[in-house]
Amino acid sequence: MTLTPNYNPLPVTLREGHGTTVTDVEGRDYLDFLAGYSAVNFGHSHPRLVEAVAEQAKRLTLVSRAFDHDLLMPFANALTELTQTEMMLPMNTGAEAVESAIKAARKWAYDVKGIEPYRAEIIAAEGSFHGRTTTIVSFSSDPDAKDGFGPYTPGFITCPYGDAGAIENAITENTAAILVEPIQGEAGVLIPPEDYLPRLRELADQHNVLLIVDEVQSGLGRTGYLLDQWRVGVKADLTTLGKALGGGVYPVSAVVGRADVLGCLTAGTHGSTFGGNPVACRIGLEVVELLKGDYLERATKLAPRLRERLEAMVEQNLLSGVRTVGLWAGVDVHPDLGLTGREVCERMLQCGVLAKDTHGASLRLAPPLVVTEEELERGLDGLEAALKGDLPS
Repeated sequence: MTLTPNYNPLPVTLREGHGTTVTDVEGRDYLDFLAGYSAVNFGHSHPRLVEAVAEQAKRLTLVSRAFDHDLLMPFANALTELTQTEMMLPMNTGAEAVESAIKAARKWAYDVKGIEPYRAEIIAAEGSFHGRTTTIVSFSSDPDAKDGFGPYTPGFITCPYGDAGAIENAITENTAAILVEPIQGEAGVLIPPEDYLPRLRELADQHNVLLIVDEVQSGLGRTGYLLDQWRVGVKADLTTLGKALGGGVYPVSAVVGRADVLGCLTAGTHGSTFGGNPVACRIGLEVVELLKGDYLERATKLAPRLRERLEAMVEQNLLSGVRTVGLWAGVDVHPDLGLTGREVCERMLQCGVLAKDTHGASLRLAPPLVVTEEELERGLDGLEAALKGDLPS
């Protein structure tokens, strides 16, 4: 065996993808209802993104941040304008963006807020998923992600997700920031009370604490909004972006937000060899332009049908719970069926639909935002057939 067994993928080996369809090495087609955890929001092999990569790769790929290049400032300007923020820090992966936001928050806490050195604390939510670095798993409540990787990084306090009162009680003079997902994707697309994020914004303002919102999965169109925080009328101090920012063809991430916070990261205090490289910036610029199209409207338009179909499965006692927003859903398999989420995904595979389980008997559904109404119906047909056991012979 030559590959580390840190994944347990479904028994399918893919070789090609276009739009919402992927093809395996034996030529079988599947409808993608995961979209790389929202990284492939614009579909597989989007022609504009493929062309952008090819064009830029022939011209300039990497110079490191030791030098400027002609696309770095244009990308920074385009992304901050799109997200209505002041400053952008380019990175590569979502976890790197979150790590960078944590570092910026701590630097701001010491340099600006005046917290005693090495005493800054960040409040996070139980059930969160912000990445798999040793710092991030230190405040994870998922034993699979956390156990066996200590000693853990101090400086984090966790509170129940959706409970603004618990966070209010946890704030002290050493609190630098509150870090949350507007919707917990890995946990099963858990949607907090509508006043949760607005209340956290109020608490942050009241106590001079930063609000950091992780939009790596929820952002850039998945919920029908450019940023899901806008759905509830909130503007974070720092927002982490990733996945879809690279269009599914390249790792691109960023932290966007207040200049007085990100500006604390002065020369030599933080960096990345590949962050903000020319290829990443070229793709990012194309993604910004794509997001000016009809992707958000498509997610909003198809959202009611997604929910309607899933609620019908609840009425049939196939599902016991459904959570949807935009083109994103978390569903719980009805316990009477005696099926795990993994088993349902294996059955869906037989029906030509790819999805991903999470935490026992739950699944996540996240088709690319280019999905048509017919494809959406076909994917949901596959889920229903899997739950009923109506599998192709």
